[in-house]
Formats: sequence, C-alpha cells, structure tokens
Amino acid sequence: MEPDFLTAFAQPSALHHSPPKNDIVQGEKRKLINPTSCNNAKLDELQMLLIDWINTTLKEEHIIVKSLEEDLFDGLILHHLLEKLGSLRLDVEKMALTEKKQKRKLAVILEAVGQCLQLEESQLKWSVDSIFQKDLLSTLYLLIAIAKHFQPDLPIPSNISVEVIIIERTLTGLRTENAVEYITENRENLEGQSKADAFDELFSHAPDKLDAVKKVLLQFVNKHVGKLGLNVKDADSQFADGVILLLLIGQLGGYFLNLREFFLNPNCATEMLHNVNLAVALLTDGGLLDFPVNAEDIVNRDMKTTLQVLYCLYSKYKTKET
Repeated sequence: MEPDFLTAFAQPSALHHSPPKNDIVQGEKRKLINPTSCNNAKLDELQMLLIDWINTTLKEEHIIVKSLEEDLFDGLILHHLLEKLGSLRLDVEKMALTEKKQKRKLAVILEAVGQCLQLEESQLKWSVDSIFQKDLLSTLYLLIAIAKHFQPDLPIPSNISVEVIIIERTLTGLRTENAVEYITENRENLEGQSKADAFDELFSHAPDKLDAVKKVLLQFVNKHVGKLGLNVKDADSQFADGVILLLLIGQLGGYFLNLREFFLNPNCATEMLHNVNLAVALLTDGGLLDFPVNAEDIVNRDMKTTLQVLYCLYSKYKTKET
C-alpha cells in the first residue's frame, strides 16, 4: 500500500465522498478517483457540462443541480431525469426520506436504466451502493451512459481520463493499485480500431485486392530483413513462429534483441507463442499497436491479424531507409 494513501483520503476535500474502506469485503475491489485528479480541468469541464445538461432538461421542474455526487445519490433527480428524457413511469415514491427507502428507490431506477440501455450487469460501471455512497466516478459513468442513450448529440468531450486507485481487501489487509482510466471515449484507441476495421472490410468485400496488399507489405519486410540474409516469400506461414517479426521490429527500431529473450529456432507452439507475445508487447510498448491483438491468431496463421500487425510497422517505418 502506498504510505500516503490513507492520509490523502482522510482529507474531506479530496475524497469525492469515497466509501468507508472498512466495509470492503474480502476479495472485493473498489475504484476511486485519486485525489491528484481533483484539479483536472477536463474533469471539471465534463462535470459542468453534465450539470448544465441536467439543469436545462429539468428547468420546467425548477430543479437545480450544483454537485453531481451530492445531488443525485438518493435517486430523486435521477427519477425526474428519466421521466423527462424517456417518458418512464416508475413505481417509486416521489419523496423517499429514509435511507432504506432511498436505496430501494435508487435500485428501481438503476434497474430501469439498465433495461433502457440494454446493458448486462457485467457491463455496468456503477451500482446502487456506489451511487448512494456519492462516488463521483460511478456517477459520471451513469450520467454519460444516460446522456448518450437519450441525447446522443450532447457534445461530451473525448479523451477525458483520471487517475484512479483500485482498492482490494486481501487476507493481509487492503491492497491498492494506481491506474489511469478513460471516462469518455478514447479517440486514439478508436482510430486504432479503425485500422483493424479496414482489414475486416478488405477481407470481406475486396478479397481481390488482398494479394496486392500482401505484395506491398512483403516488399517492405524484405527491404529491412534482407540485410540479415532473410527473405520472406510466404506471408501466410513465415510469421507464425514470431522470429522474423521480432527481427524486423529490432531492425526498424534500431536495436538488437538478446537471443536469450526469444527462441531463434522454436520447436513447439509454446515457444512460438512466446515469441509472438514478445513481439506484440514490444509493439504495444512502442506505441505502434493501438488495438488488441491475440498472439495465438498469428501462431495459428490468421492472415488478417498478421497483416494488421505488419501494416502497423509499415505505417510507421515505410519511409525508413535500410
């Protein structure tokens, strides 16, 4: 555990009303916004956008929201919002005054949200407890999901990320882990996904152009591995063991891979998978691979995945001299 963790979260202004750590049960994980993100201008901008959106939507009802986590936790404003946006009539009390009734009302509202958005329980990034405990991260995820469904033209800014602390109770006590999480769409990842989609389109609707793409990529590969005395003729099979892929990455990146880190002559699928996993990790760490790749697909000679990876290298180094 980080030594300053409990101290930082003991400050009310930095808590974003995080839930008490003592009620985290064995094996449970909770995610909280790190106090270091309190001065995140983009996060403030997102909150103000959502507050203005709610206030504009509920203007006729003379409802004014000033704080997302403080004003939405009991379900009252969420109830009004869903009635206004979705014309939903929920069988709940208008005013729930006790904690038990508030949580019961909130549970009905969040169930209705899940049904409207057609989300499975595993897809939900909020819960009755997290909203009721005034957790800002959960509240933001909930409001963004509602806004996207009922008012998709709302200009929610992309690429808003926050530092989060993941808390887990283990047998030895609380364990914490820091991470960066995107609250809104990560456009860079979407752009990476579009590259993958382009190959889906190529394989599905333009197979006649596939050989031309292979030829260009093989010329690129041989231009750089030729100085190692290698020549690739068959794109369908020669990348499956990861060796040429690793040597190509080293050549293009200007570094030499230690022969002890991979299998130069792999004898089995496990050794081939080790090589390809290493190649994928190098590409990811180098910022070249911005969409998920299953190394097993390359080992199993999946041509689409292989070409996608080669194209990432081609896009980055196509003008590089040998």
